[in-house]
Amino acid sequence: MQVPARIGGRPVSADEWIEVLSPFDGTPVARVPALGAEHVAEAVAAASAALARNDFPQYRRAEVLERAAELLAERTEEFAVTIAREAGKPIRDARAETARCVDTLRFSAVEARKLGGEVIPMDASASGAGRLGFAMRHPIGVVAAISPFNFPLNLVAHKLGPAVAAGCPVVLKPAELTPVSAIRLVDLLVEAGLPADWISVVTGTGRDAGTPLATHPDVALVTFTGSVPVGRRIQDAAPRKRVLLELGSNAPVIVEPDADLDRVVAGIRQGGFSYAGQSCISTQRVLVHVDIYDKLLHEIRTAVGTLRVGDPLDEDTEVGPLISEAAAIRVEEWLAAARDAGAEVSGGERHGTTITPAVVADPPRDLAVYRGEVFGPVVTVTPYTNLEEAIVLANDSDFGLQAGVFTANLAAALKAARELDFGGVLINQVPTFRVDQQPYGGLRDAGNTREGPAYAVQEMTELRFVMVSA
Repeated sequence: MQVPARIGGRPVSADEWIEVLSPFDGTPVARVPALGAEHVAEAVAAASAALARNDFPQYRRAEVLERAAELLAERTEEFAVTIAREAGKPIRDARAETARCVDTLRFSAVEARKLGGEVIPMDASASGAGRLGFAMRHPIGVVAAISPFNFPLNLVAHKLGPAVAAGCPVVLKPAELTPVSAIRLVDLLVEAGLPADWISVVTGTGRDAGTPLATHPDVALVTFTGSVPVGRRIQDAAPRKRVLLELGSNAPVIVEPDADLDRVVAGIRQGGFSYAGQSCISTQRVLVHVDIYDKLLHEIRTAVGTLRVGDPLDEDTEVGPLISEAAAIRVEEWLAAARDAGAEVSGGERHGTTITPAVVADPPRDLAVYRGEVFGPVVTVTPYTNLEEAIVLANDSDFGLQAGVFTANLAAALKAARELDFGGVLINQVPTFRVDQQPYGGLRDAGNTREGPAYAVQEMTELRFVMVSA
């Protein structure tokens, strides 16, 4: 099946095509055109022209987003199957992603409705007396959106929804491994009433399409979700643009001795292994008080051993494939290095693109499986002696996206909330939890922005001061 890209409201093909294959068994899903710099330039020109028309007011933007949410809710299964096929995400998780995307569109519609400014008290100074002053939000300009493979629908919506709400036309470059969900979402937005040239989709590689898009002089803002090296390269290549980065993590969870261990185990079983751990906030580093370390390690291993690995379209599958065999091989190598260093590893057997869920007991702190972002079905379990040590261990990371703490002690919870150096601290929850209206983002190599429609809209607009003198 050939799925064309979209530039300025028209379908676009190319001489060369990218094969989109199922990560599970390699079967063809679709073919999309391999576009390049000339197509990017055309798409940016179309977006600039749409912006210049200034004919898409707030109420219409809200109506489009509201209608798109309604249409998507009616087509949950269709979109979920697309996600499962191209991303290898278990169908139950793909349905959950689609439902979250409905929420993201609805929250974006709310922001379109209420986007406004503020009155400035000019009479508060003698020089301002007798004047009227106010500040209003103004679209920043053309937005370049570069999205990842792991949430090919909802993370696209987290870029497109706020941009539409803010009044910014978009050129979208979806991940070449999972572009179909993104194209279908844009088609749905157009069906909902979005001007056909408001969002262009350029499919292609990062080198051929992503770099020309991020560096195009008529792009005002780049929003990127993906790896740390690519995000930093974009930031360096576009120093005069606003660059919003949502990057990586090796999310920790601290388990105090008074925690509800059944709740902890259930959370880690889900948070560490859903979508084979391929989430920026997948639970990775489990830090456990020494008093309960042996007991909890045993319970985690037992629970993880019950996870069903297999075909993402099977209703019983809980852990599907990694996105590619290369990704699976890398995780396998990291686990082998942990074994060689003396860590006890349960699970972690590779079969093509799938890896059986793995638990690594007390690995050396310099190993990639502990310090890096595994992005695979792996958790490490490390003992600590007191909460102060646990906070130091958690903060000892290049990343700072989200952290979790399980405790029944309010003072301990508040101490962790104050001292954990992360964009989000979740009490009695694994760090994998996210709602789409929260301010989501991190520190250090986790990124430099906050997503969630209310916060992304602020990033995608400029505050313009207006003064009227009598």
